[in-house]
Amino acid sequence: MEPITAIQLKSIPALKEVPLEQLQWLISQSEEKLVPEGELMFKAGDPVIATIIVISGKVRISATINGHYREIVELNDDNITGWLPFSRVKTAMGNGLCLKDTRILICPAEKIKAHIEQHYELTEALVHIMTSRVRETTSSQQQNEKMMALGKLSAGLAHELNNPVAAICRSSDKLFENISHIPAIFKEMAALCLSQEQATAIVDNLQQWWSNKPSKAPSLLELSDKTTAIEDWLESKNISRIEIAEILAEYGVETTTLDDFSRLFDPAHLDVIFSWIHGALEANRMVGDLQISSKRISDLVSAVKRYTYMDQEPDKQFIDIHSGISNTLIMLDYRLKKGNVELVENFDTSLPKIKALPGELNQVWTNLVDNALDAMEPAKKGRLEIATTKDRQCVHVTITDNGPGIPEEIQSRIFEPFFTTKDLGKGTGLGLDVVAQIVQRHRGSVKQTSVPGKTIFTISFPIENN
Repeated sequence: MEPITAIQLKSIPALKEVPLEQLQWLISQSEEKLVPEGELMFKAGDPVIATIIVISGKVRISATINGHYREIVELNDDNITGWLPFSRVKTAMGNGLCLKDTRILICPAEKIKAHIEQHYELTEALVHIMTSRVRETTSSQQQNEKMMALGKLSAGLAHELNNPVAAICRSSDKLFENISHIPAIFKEMAALCLSQEQATAIVDNLQQWWSNKPSKAPSLLELSDKTTAIEDWLESKNISRIEIAEILAEYGVETTTLDDFSRLFDPAHLDVIFSWIHGALEANRMVGDLQISSKRISDLVSAVKRYTYMDQEPDKQFIDIHSGISNTLIMLDYRLKKGNVELVENFDTSLPKIKALPGELNQVWTNLVDNALDAMEPAKKGRLEIATTKDRQCVHVTITDNGPGIPEEIQSRIFEPFFTTKDLGKGTGLGLDVVAQIVQRHRGSVKQTSVPGKTIFTISFPIENN
């Protein structure tokens, strides 16, 4: 195997501007090694103490995150990894498995550190690799942050949509079954040869019961008592459709009303008549359920559109800050319920509008509320308070949770990129960094105070004239 030369290193794109003598020095300070296919070049957790140049071969870097295997990157010919000048990386983040025989050049970090000033171009090239790596990692982590946030929101929306969708399916099935019985019941009704007065009485009473249905549902005890009374009345009239008792009770029909109604008909006809009434009331109830469920879905879709500010200009506009907060809370309603969190809203409705990018502010509210919910999650209950106030210069939003608090020793670091206290795979450490960047772009400020049992984030935005 031919020895590695400076000209060979200069063919590597990242090192093409480095003088040959500096590359020759790098070779003289390095150890050449051939790692066989199937062996690990390094393991997760190994100290990063050398710069590694892949001359030829292929290395897959992977890690196990929350029990799940994840490929991070593949290194091919002419890639450089390991220690780089001014990097804060201390240990390897994953395993480096050689997918084929891999030839590498290893230069100890201490030797490069000792000669940084003498080899400016080499240092510049290695620093450029580091900044590119940070930029790529940041972009990847930001994408992961967005995907995790999207995953949480979509899970909540799926849950919220599931209930009305299930109700629609259930009601539509029942309605279809109900309609299938109409021909038979109509035939029985036609055979009764009812008078015009009797037919009118049936229609008028149905319409009255529909329109007079109580807006507030009775308690279970009240409903049970009314249902029992109507069941007794139906049995006394030899009416077989006892199941109609519950729906008559729901619609607020009293036995005295049924007495007045029944006097208009031949007692032998009541069984058929109440079968018809049962079908009509059931159909009305099902249509009502369909309306409620479909409106819930429509409201959720509208909230999503408002939350994402679809079909609106991407420029700053004067907005009501409460609208974005409310839409965010709708998106996270599932997490609030799941975490048994009491939500307290103290909004100053006299706040002036502020000039902002509404979609970006929704990212702020989402990140802060989501963090608060994460903090309260272990207790399986909590209290989240969101308040808005103003002074002569600014609009203020405070988000307070009663979680365990942020340890004092790390409070100064929470806005640093990639700093996170969450378990691996649950956070990228970019959430609060994104919050800080967005608020700064809006010429605002974000402050935090925290003690055990109380964490407060205060976001302030300047008031501008409309």
